[in-house]
Amino acid sequence: MDNRINYFKVAPKALENMLEMEKYTKKTGIDKLLIELIKLWVSQINGCSYCINMHTKAARKRKATDEQIAQLQTWGETDIFSPQEKVALELAEHVTLISEKRVDDELYQRVREHYDEKEYVDLIVIINQINMWNRLAISMGNTVKD
Repeated sequence: MDNRINYFKVAPKALENMLEMEKYTKKTGIDKLLIELIKLWVSQINGCSYCINMHTKAARKRKATDEQIAQLQTWGETDIFSPQEKVALELAEHVTLISEKRVDDELYQRVREHYDEKEYVDLIVIINQINMWNRLAISMGNTVKD
């Protein structure tokens, strides 16, 4: 990985806190494959090539199919995602683009049909966590080296 700044070295406490939050997200009751699909979808929305690369590989390790990965950008138009997955991906899109899309009561209620209060909070934390990583990677100029 090439960066403009070695932010792990320059701001270790900040990154330590981010990594602690990352540990929390991995311990939630949210399906592990869904977490990776959310991270991949948010990274695609944000245009973070570094994170797209990372979460594509992670989703494949979680047994995501090629079809799921290929159709993630059109999740609302396909039947390969369950209603529960679709509403989580929609929530991820709305939170990522919050200034444009908001999270209105109707979306909140549809999410709550599939997820309890704790799971809702966990989804929001997961979505915000990947948004933070995307913004850090993009602003620091992270690039993918194969």
